[in-house]
Amino acid sequence: MSTPVTQVQIPGIPVWKSGKVRDIFDFGDCFLFVASDRISAFDCVMPNGIPDKGVVLNSISAFWFDKLRDVVDHHLITCNPDEYPEELAAHRDLLAGRSMLVRKAELLPVECIVRGYLVGSGWKEYQRQGTIGGMPLRDGYRQADRLDETIFTPSTKAEEGHDENISVEQMREIIGPERAEEVMRASMNLYERAADYARERGIIIADTKFEFGLIEGKLTLVDEVLTPDSSRFWPADEYAPGQSPPSFDKQFVRDYLECLDWDKTPPAPELPEEIVRKTREKYLEAYRRLTGAELQSGGNS
Repeated sequence: MSTPVTQVQIPGIPVWKSGKVRDIFDFGDCFLFVASDRISAFDCVMPNGIPDKGVVLNSISAFWFDKLRDVVDHHLITCNPDEYPEELAAHRDLLAGRSMLVRKAELLPVECIVRGYLVGSGWKEYQRQGTIGGMPLRDGYRQADRLDETIFTPSTKAEEGHDENISVEQMREIIGPERAEEVMRASMNLYERAADYARERGIIIADTKFEFGLIEGKLTLVDEVLTPDSSRFWPADEYAPGQSPPSFDKQFVRDYLECLDWDKTPPAPELPEEIVRKTREKYLEAYRRLTGAELQSGGNS
């Protein structure tokens, strides 16, 4: 395995904003997003990363931006370092595969979660009170059951810590009723299109999270899209309701951490080599199934 890229530094160009995985650089009328190999769980970044994870995330997002471009506009300009600003030419090897140049957008202060299956925090809420996102569900669901209808459950966007679930009505108050309807419609259409495509390739997208912004007043899909970090990906041939299915996402890391005597506050424990290797394999397999290609050096297939 290659050495994971956990710190992204471009000499002479300061980081504008650093997230749990991505580092963002400001180039005036556009941003450069660089996906590191950092991995987080329970809102904590692990001290060691997953080799090639950033390349997988970046490449999968680029794949979906292109495939779903007829559903809603997106912010991607290019993933080709040869088309980046001139001052980045010397850093092509670092940026190839794990970066994208994007248009700037006025971010909407909500996250758009679409659920097709009852799992995770939704399953816990259902067990407690028979609802998901505050909406009543029928009795009789099992863990990981497919929902009778796909459900939209928004949340606020937190700079740090946990996002807070809100109702659709609260979202309407935050961004306005017309924009809220547009966001919900786009989110549901994106999920349904992607879920149908992925299922044909042996992946169930159990749920996912979208983010939107406005560019010249027009709704635009931003950030990452339908990746193993923003979604739950399950192998369709191993899916069985009534239990937590195996996954292609970082649930594998969460499951390992749940077995430790760790209180889920920093500092996070270092991941063993075996967990790193198996997690990397899951990310690569997700990319292979979705795109039908092998991830090559520099992220090109």
